Amino acid sequence: MRPGKLKLSNPDWYKTILPTGATLREVIECMNVSSLRIALIVNERNELVGTITDGDIRTVLLQGLTLDASIEKVIHRKALVVPSNMEQHLVLQLMAKNRIQQIPVVDEQQRVIGLHVWDELTTPAVRSNLMVIMAGGKGSRLRPFTDNCPKPLVTVAGKPMLEHVIERAKREGFSDFVLAVHHLGNMIEEYFGDGDKLDVNINYLREETPLGTAGALSFLTPRPKEPLVVTNGDVVTDIRYGDLLDFHNRYAAAATMAVRSYEWQHPFGVVHTQGMDIVGFEEKPVVRTNINAGVYVLSPDSLGKLKQGAACDMPMLFERLQASNLRTVAYPMHEPWLDVGRPDDLEKARSAARSAPSSFLGV
Repeated sequence: MRPGKLKLSNPDWYKTILPTGATLREVIECMNVSSLRIALIVNERNELVGTITDGDIRTVLLQGLTLDASIEKVIHRKALVVPSNMEQHLVLQLMAKNRIQQIPVVDEQQRVIGLHVWDELTTPAVRSNLMVIMAGGKGSRLRPFTDNCPKPLVTVAGKPMLEHVIERAKREGFSDFVLAVHHLGNMIEEYFGDGDKLDVNINYLREETPLGTAGALSFLTPRPKEPLVVTNGDVVTDIRYGDLLDFHNRYAAAATMAVRSYEWQHPFGVVHTQGMDIVGFEEKPVVRTNINAGVYVLSPDSLGKLKQGAACDMPMLFERLQASNLRTVAYPMHEPWLDVGRPDDLEKARSAARSAPSSFLGV
């Protein structure tokens, strides 16, 4: 890239600022508000102490760190920074060489005055990978909204949920889509057609009978030569599909599943026993688990575990891969996420889109 005047730093950079005493939960909330995938940790004089990135968060979540834990041991204290007068091509070279997506802008006293984001300094990478969206469900639990409308066409922020998914992926460089349809699939095909109105390419897999969340992939012809992204059509989220794909490739996985942490507090005190002896107590313990977020990346060979035309859900496919000693990995996500299965879920999605239109759903 030729030398030139540097673009202004992201105008929402100040939303990434957190004090040194913050918790992991506050960092995640900060990232979700700013959508910039970084937190800038500062002292009382606004001097940069260090950074915590989206990748740092995923690492400690996998390690089991609780959301209320201190960020003290997570802070990267030797973060790269740039002055405000550095030219754009030099900033990009620095970011590329160090494989970082964000870089703080500081003044002579190391006070934070801005933030440069790779995605905003460059055009998105072209993703030749196929993206398959499962859009064939009946949406029975979402009635009456789905009485005469396929679930993926139910609107959030004035657009069908499925359109939000496609537009978000398009902004990340994806352009080749396949929609697996069944219930009222003709309405989905009439709405999206070949994708021309969205400036993407759309093809269809038509299920004669419901085949689960993976079965329709057995009809992909020819089999993709690159890993493919698969998502349920009723999942609304700020996940970055490109980051998920890069994660899958980095760990050389046969299949990757996006997972989200779910916490549930027991309503009663728990008594631990060995036989009749009481050995301990826990007062309303919090149970933390990972749940399936309905977004995946599959390597082409993993499709060989599907039988054409046979029903198969994604967990079953993952189990088949594991039984063949093929690597399956979890991609821990913290972005806003909602599986729109019931009317109250739909209202949550619509409310979130109204209150934070620039982040949730990317609308």
